[in-house]
Amino acid sequence: MSVRKLAVVVALSCAAAVAGMPAAAADPVAACASARVATALPAQTPLLDWSENVGYDGRGNLWVARIYRNEVQRYDNTGKLTATVPVAFPGAIRLGPDGLLYVVYGDAPSSAVIPGGVVRFDPDAADPRPEVFAAGFAMPNGAAFDAAGNLYVAVTGSGVVKVGRDGVVDQEWTARAAGLGANGIAVRGDTAYLTTNASPLGRVLSFPIDAPERRTVLADLSTGAGIPDFADDLHVDADGVLYVATLSGQLVRIDPASGEVCSVLNTEPMTAVVPVPGRTDELLAGTERGGILRIRLPH
Repeated sequence: MSVRKLAVVVALSCAAAVAGMPAAAADPVAACASARVATALPAQTPLLDWSENVGYDGRGNLWVARIYRNEVQRYDNTGKLTATVPVAFPGAIRLGPDGLLYVVYGDAPSSAVIPGGVVRFDPDAADPRPEVFAAGFAMPNGAAFDAAGNLYVAVTGSGVVKVGRDGVVDQEWTARAAGLGANGIAVRGDTAYLTTNASPLGRVLSFPIDAPERRTVLADLSTGAGIPDFADDLHVDADGVLYVATLSGQLVRIDPASGEVCSVLNTEPMTAVVPVPGRTDELLAGTERGGILRIRLPH
């Protein structure tokens, strides 16, 4: 568990104790058809190489957020490191509608004092130079664009922040999306999907983009022992099925249409998942150890 996640879990546990809300065992997530996993990129220095998030640019290069190295790294399709960009405590990496890469920064408890935000840069440049796109967020982590080009940032300290294409925060919308524990966010059509780790840990919910206060709980995740699991980042596919990475190493599949919740993989602690370009059956996952996993989903 990282310093970032440990701080969140401890704080939430203390809050629950003060409120007189003991942690309760939950039903374990059921297993379903198993995914296959292999190493796509090994960790050069375990833990120091912690891969907090992963994303692709428009040319199919893979970008990895190395939170403890304070940089994001670019790899070509052979796995060769081709560029590094300095970003303080980087989180989500997302390709914007303008072809630029947007990277959350300040994904650490210190951003409550020195606020984080989002930088952007040209991923095709030989020496990419990040510029601040939006700032003032207390421990931002996840991010997702909608079809109109608005960016939604999951901020642990305040909920979800909506940023327009001009970098200006929509304060009215953001106030309606307030809430502690926000972690990962994904958008499909007019619906947003969010992982939260407030009370309880491991909650996955959805809400209409135009009504962020109308939240529906999709699942409360737990380990095989029935202990609440930490839900990290997530991906929603073209069919509306979610894949959630967890601290215990589960990859949880959630089908909002049918209500089915099951684990397709149990491996090392994962941080984020991203689809492989041109493939509907493959994901890449970041890990706390630092390696990148290639996951072949069951048919």
